[in-house]
Amino acid sequence: MLYTNLKHIESATDHAQIISEHENVVIVCGRMGPMCVPVYRIAEELEREYIHVKFFDMEFDNPESQVIRALPEVRGFMGIPFTIYYKNGEVVKATTSIQTKSQITSILNQEFAARIND
Repeated sequence: MLYTNLKHIESATDHAQIISEHENVVIVCGRMGPMCVPVYRIAEELEREYIHVKFFDMEFDNPESQVIRALPEVRGFMGIPFTIYYKNGEVVKATTSIQTKSQITSILNQEFAARIND
């Protein structure tokens, strides 16, 4: 179980439904470790600013997270979390390991347009 304030994805079925129902989705797939927790915290913060983007987490060790771990975009990734950015159900960006707020907002602005509050 991930102890974050993000909405949790617990199954491959939930994953498929979420990315099909929402235009802009970010899923942080990891553990409660030192490289992952900062990314969850940033996602929790950005969730309030980027209201047109849906943020979720998924537990890396859950067998159901194979839907993320098997993506061609993450082939060769060595660190967690895997952060996957979906636009209209398609992966538009994937990152690995710890990311700064600036790195994440840059991706959000590029892939999902600027914040609503700007």
